[in-house]
Amino acid sequence: MSAVYLLLVLLPLVSAQTYHWGPCPTPKVQPNFNLQQYLGRWYEIAKLPASFERGKCIEANYNVRKDGTIQVLNSQFYKDKVRVAEGTAVIPDLREPAQLGVSFSYFTPYAPYWILSTDYTSTSVVYSCTNILYVFHIDYAWILGRSRFLPPETVSYAKELLMNEGIDLFRMKATDQSGCKDD
Repeated sequence: MSAVYLLLVLLPLVSAQTYHWGPCPTPKVQPNFNLQQYLGRWYEIAKLPASFERGKCIEANYNVRKDGTIQVLNSQFYKDKVRVAEGTAVIPDLREPAQLGVSFSYFTPYAPYWILSTDYTSTSVVYSCTNILYVFHIDYAWILGRSRFLPPETVSYAKELLMNEGIDLFRMKATDQSGCKDD
């Protein structure tokens, strides 16, 4: 009985994540990544499902704090109100500045947040993956834009980049950015 109960509790979480057998792929990241150019507001254009992102009008703001860490402010409109999550990003290895780590709690380790490609002014392609005993992995991918909408050919290019790195996009969905209020 308890196994069935546990399955019923975990099923909604499992369906909101993207799991795959085997270890994480290791995609190439943006060469010569420039954090200063990357800072500011990015809008979510498309993503692999994530249990923590169920709303619309999703965006992220990145700013450097006085201590050198990066403030991450994610917001979304969900269940009739704006919800904000504040996290911290770090660059664990300065030789690979496009491989950030992000955490939204003092109690959780930094999760990978790899910028695979960006032109800094319009588009960014981001990937995150966590190995579970190297038996399977949970991955996330985001296509971000400096505006709420990107041309279809730009989104297609970003998807192609992810697929060429061995990332399965079968469950990728567009983010609803319609009817959003801008500052």
